[in-house]
Amino acid sequence: MSWTGHLVELRNRLYVAGLSLVPGAILGFLFSGQIIHFLRSPLPTDEPLQALGLTDALMIQLQVSLVAGVILAMPVILYEFWAFISPGLTPGERSAARPWVPLAMVFFALGVGVAYFILPYATGFLFTFQSKDIHILLTADSYFGFVTTLFLAFGLVMEFPIVLVLLSKVGIVTSQRLRSSRRLAILTIVIVSNLITPGADFVSPAVMSVTLYGLYEVSIVMIRLGGK
Repeated sequence: MSWTGHLVELRNRLYVAGLSLVPGAILGFLFSGQIIHFLRSPLPTDEPLQALGLTDALMIQLQVSLVAGVILAMPVILYEFWAFISPGLTPGERSAARPWVPLAMVFFALGVGVAYFILPYATGFLFTFQSKDIHILLTADSYFGFVTTLFLAFGLVMEFPIVLVLLSKVGIVTSQRLRSSRRLAILTIVIVSNLITPGADFVSPAVMSVTLYGLYEVSIVMIRLGGK
């Protein structure tokens, strides 16, 4: 296939992936009230979130709906990604990589679950900095921006071992190379964790760093068991 053909196929795959967000986003909008209540519950305060603009409440519902659409459409997105890259692999590489595609959805869901688990600790840590002179007046926009970024960041980060295993299947990385690069990996993990986690809390990047490093070690074991 020519470069133009690849670009046309990529456009079509992205188009289908984008359309797959619509049903989940509509469903998320219909249940946005329940979702917002569920996501707000980890906050260590019963005070209502503030909406400073006339359209803020609507925009929050749309934002939550879009993230719900992304999560629910992840199987289709992963399939379209696989369908785009699989023709470029050899039959042996396709056979070795195919079982990992459905596992990517499981890992993404696990990452979202970890993000929700640490949410009360992250927000609780930040609320400890209140004082008699500084009171946190939390806006809905800032809070749900924090939550949705945290969820997507952890969901995508959990794909890390799958990416490494797939790279090993095509001969790009080996378990020996990963073992010899641990120091660089740790430094990179700490930097990336602090860059992609929202807010300035200590909990989120710390948990993400530990999670990423644990996944890195798991990837080494999985690649070694696979003969690489």
